[in-house]
Amino acid sequence: MTRFALTVEYDGRPFMGWQRQDHGPSVQQAIEAAALAVTGETATVHAAGRTDAGVHGLGMRAHLDILRDITAFRLMEALNARLRPHPVAILDCVEVADDWHARFSCLARHYEYRIVSRRAPLTWEKGLAWRIPAALDAAAMHEAAQLLVGRHDFTTFRSAHCQSQSPVKSLDRLDVTREGDRVLVHASARSFLHHQVRSMVGCLGLVGQGKWSAGDLRKALEAQDRARLGFNAPPDGLFFVRADYP
Repeated sequence: MTRFALTVEYDGRPFMGWQRQDHGPSVQQAIEAAALAVTGETATVHAAGRTDAGVHGLGMRAHLDILRDITAFRLMEALNARLRPHPVAILDCVEVADDWHARFSCLARHYEYRIVSRRAPLTWEKGLAWRIPAALDAAAMHEAAQLLVGRHDFTTFRSAHCQSQSPVKSLDRLDVTREGDRVLVHASARSFLHHQVRSMVGCLGLVGQGKWSAGDLRKALEAQDRARLGFNAPPDGLFFVRADYP
């Protein structure tokens, strides 16, 4: 048996999320079906993270175990051929040690959230960014975001369906930058709560529009109460960028 690590890119719009679902297509299901067609084996694909419906992947890491004698390059090529026409691509495939695990060996996860600040509707970026028609103060968003960096109880920014044992997480980075009419939010941590990034971005969007102050964001964090959440940003603009390993 050989364990292969995959780097996966995908457009999340047609899927119910990464994880296999009973009520709709998933990225995991698409890759597992492709692996079955290629190898004749029923393999489980484990990922660094479980993105929600509509969330995208630029460099999701995953792994699967294959009994058949096949090289990493041939497996990658065959999977990509079988994945068509799904908007999923295997960017890289390498052999790894048997104890390497896409989820449990991961040291950090990095996300990017894309906001487009303009009145005109989105065309080709529809479903790939969150459009806010109002002008945004990216500097104020970045300053407020620093209140969330560090180790906190993120209950306010946690989905009611989150399965994590603890709401306490260490957020290593939350930066907000502007590129023309685009405002980008970069978040990094060892792990995140369910909906944490979207919830943080939604509240930062309120700060950028002048509807919230940095003090309001601090109060929401300190309340440790989901009912105090200002807004949960849509999944459209969220991208899993990469995962770090030893």
